[in-house]
Amino acid sequence: MKAYVLEGIGQLVYKDVQIPQLGADEVLVEVMNAGICGSDIPRIFKTGTYHFPTVPGHEFAGIVRQAASKNNNYLIGKRVGVFPLMPCMKCEQCKKKAYEMCQSYNYLGSRTDGGFAEYAAVPAWNLIELPPKVSFEDAAMLEPAGVALHAIRQADMGEVGSAAVYGCGTIGTLVIQWLNAMGVKNLYAIGTREEQRNLLAGFAECTFCNSREKNPVDFIGEQTSGTGVDIVFECVGVKDSINHAVSSARAGGQVVFVGNPAGDIEFEKQVYWKILRQQLTIYGTWNSSFTKEKEDDWNMTVRAVEEGKIRPAAQITQRFSFDMLQDGLEVMQDKAVFTNKVMVGRY
Repeated sequence: MKAYVLEGIGQLVYKDVQIPQLGADEVLVEVMNAGICGSDIPRIFKTGTYHFPTVPGHEFAGIVRQAASKNNNYLIGKRVGVFPLMPCMKCEQCKKKAYEMCQSYNYLGSRTDGGFAEYAAVPAWNLIELPPKVSFEDAAMLEPAGVALHAIRQADMGEVGSAAVYGCGTIGTLVIQWLNAMGVKNLYAIGTREEQRNLLAGFAECTFCNSREKNPVDFIGEQTSGTGVDIVFECVGVKDSINHAVSSARAGGQVVFVGNPAGDIEFEKQVYWKILRQQLTIYGTWNSSFTKEKEDDWNMTVRAVEEGKIRPAAQITQRFSFDMLQDGLEVMQDKAVFTNKVMVGRY
């Protein structure tokens, strides 16, 4: 089969490799679509995976073609999404079914071979079956959509009438989609490019602020008569955005930190005072819940996509065939080119 093999930092080679040998509880998934995550860029070009060689790619969906165990033969031919985190099932967090916080997990695409290949070996436990209305493109975005939902579910959404989202990348835009689906009426999106405004206009109801043209804290103040919003989602992970996000919350409001940090974070003194004096509630979030139960993030996401409440594939800005994945990576690194989600597949 063909696969993209990371042989060293910056050394991604498209070549013929052996079809994966299946472990006892694994199935062979023919990959139909795979999304390029923003984290794939540093993983491939700067930091590397946990060992070499590795096939990257953790956002993917496909069709089950083989099963190592007869107990899993019922999965053959099924259309599936893939939860990429493989929990140890032994640690304290796993015993609580908080698998996203597993202390000794494995992970497709970084710690073991992932989805930038024709086929991937996946534990049967990590699969979620797809209804007919859920496309492979949507299914390849279940991971970021689940991450966005998980962030929202950390907070108390019971009395939320207004929200701001800092960052209109893949996750931030999915947070906006979820907030729309949940009926949040006064929703503000803070981005840096007019292309983000145009993309959002196609599927989201929100008021957009270009932070390169307008101070976002001033913008939120103007929109809310100076009170701030009930809840803020910070989906960037840089100092200015984090300080602005906290400054945009109302007294007694909530802030959810979603964005991966780009470096050390420092609160401005007056911002930290705001956390104390206005008694803000701060949440952290990580990954998404996958427990094989009806109300985990992934099952909720599949139902929302099936019912048309969210449209992950609407965020795809570029599509490439699998043999052109390198072009997709180059596009994502070119700051002059607008991207939200770059997708590869059998086009």
